[in-house]
Order: sequence, then C-alpha cells, then structure tokens
Amino acid sequence: MPKLKFLNDPGTAIELPQSGSMPAEWHVFEPRTIQAINAAIAARRPLLVRGDPGVGKSQLARAAAHRLGRAFISFVVDSRTESRDLLYHFDAVQRLADAQIYGHTQKDVEAARKKLVESNYVKPGPFWWAYAWTDAEKRSAGYSSCRRERPANWTPEDGCTVLIDEIDKGESDVPNGLLEVLGAREFTPLGTTTPVVIDGVPPLVVITTNAERILPDAFLRRCFVLSLDLPKERHDLVAKLVERGTAHFRKVDPTVIKAAAELLATEREQSPQTPRPGQAEFLDLIRAVSEIEDETAAQISQLNALKQFAFQKRGGPGAL
Repeated sequence: MPKLKFLNDPGTAIELPQSGSMPAEWHVFEPRTIQAINAAIAARRPLLVRGDPGVGKSQLARAAAHRLGRAFISFVVDSRTESRDLLYHFDAVQRLADAQIYGHTQKDVEAARKKLVESNYVKPGPFWWAYAWTDAEKRSAGYSSCRRERPANWTPEDGCTVLIDEIDKGESDVPNGLLEVLGAREFTPLGTTTPVVIDGVPPLVVITTNAERILPDAFLRRCFVLSLDLPKERHDLVAKLVERGTAHFRKVDPTVIKAAAELLATEREQSPQTPRPGQAEFLDLIRAVSEIEDETAAQISQLNALKQFAFQKRGGPGAL
C-alpha cells in the first residue's frame, strides 16, 4: 500500500490555477480544516462538509487535491441524479439505437448480440475514475460524466480527490446508493462480474451539503463531518473576511477589503433573507469593483453602489 500524504502548514495561502472558465483562486487552510481532511485520509472515510452556500466547501476539495498533488474529480448532484451516476453511466439510449441499426443491417444475430452486451454501454463515473483511473481511461472512449484535472507529471499512483458537490440536491436514494461503495470500497458495474476496487492510494472523497435535506443516518455513519460556518460575532466575522479577501486579492488595497467586509457584516445583521449573503458574495463584490476601478477611493465608492446587486438576492414584491 502506498504511503499516505497529509496536509500541513496551516495558514499558508495556496494558488489554485485557472481551470477552463474558472479564474485562478487562492485558498487558506485553517488548522481545524487540515485536521478534518487528514483524519478522513487516515481513516479512509469520506469527509462530509456542511455550510452555507458560498462558504468555500467546493474550493476546499480542489485546494486539498492541489496541495496533495492528486488528480481532482468533481461531480455536481442535481434533482435528476441517480446514485449509480456517481459510479458509472449506462447509455440505454445508444444501446437501443444500435439495436435498431443492427436489426436492419446485421445478418449475424450472434455477432449483433455480442455488440449489444450491456457492458459495452457502461461508461465510468466519478468513483470509477477515483478508484481505478487507468481502467476508467480505457473504458471511457472520450466520454466524460465528470470534470477532471491532473497536475503536471501526475500518475495514477499519486491518487485522486473526488468531490461530490451538493448531495442534498438529490433524492434520498443518492446517499443511500453510496453505502456499499463507501463501506466496501468497491462496486460492480452493470453487465460485468468484476468489481471496481481501489487501485493504489485510496481517494480522498469530499461530499458537500447545504443542509437543505436531512441525510440518512447510515450514510452519516460512514463519513467524517466538517462544518464550515462564518463567525457570528461582528468583529470575528470582519477579521475572517479580511483574511480571506487579502488572500484572494493581493493587489487590492486593504482598506477596500475591510470596507467590503464591514458592508457584508452589516447586511448579515440586517438582512431577513435566508440564506444570508456570505463569503462568495463578499469576494464577488471585491472582484467587481477591482475590475471596474483602479483607484482605492473609486473602488470604495463602487462598493456602496454595487453592494445591493451582490448582497440582496431576494427583494420585495415582484422580485424573482
């Protein structure tokens, strides 16, 4: 079994490179977060990360992958997601289409049946990539059900971090359907008899939830749990936001970042909306004013002008 690598150096800001349309970002690991990630790695259990939208749950997983030198695999759950989508995708539509074509063109029935076996239409999902990257690569044939990033000079022996984002957006059968793969650490795809097992370094599995749905107890028992919450006291909240803002925007004057943090703190104290605006909105506001204006005074002025668009997502009568 390859030796496991753990996170260290809390408080160090690390840069996450641009990926596709996603801009470059910065992430600062706190001691408590590092402890939770290292515990999940050591115990070979998934880390369930709870917190309000925009608090940094998804970025945490990508940052951990980057820091550990692992490939990063991500899948966003929605209302149509089935539990097996996290393991593999069975293309029933393509199989039906091929069956119709073979029915008209193939005279050799036995040859057509071999082409139409279920295993030929099974494509790897995020857990398959995380457990057995090389096998998944052979079977994917260019199909992709999940986003994947690999560091330079990465090999499958370096391991993966897989992010299952917003699991509470799916029905209850999604977390229930993961009990076997999280417990036994293997699964058998449709139409095959050989299970997919972990090949090399066990993946770090990070699962996020906005706590919009109660997750099954059996699922929770298989997870380590980390709650990411912004501080409740104003002074602590502003200090936390300034720390995060400074890490993300190193060329922005600290007074602009402090002013944005104070505006968000006030909005959270006065806002009746749920969920209240948080770190994501704070960073978006700073990004907007820093792109629009170059001078510090003008940026602060823009903060006051643009805060309504960043913070006030739910309005009065007639609002969407």
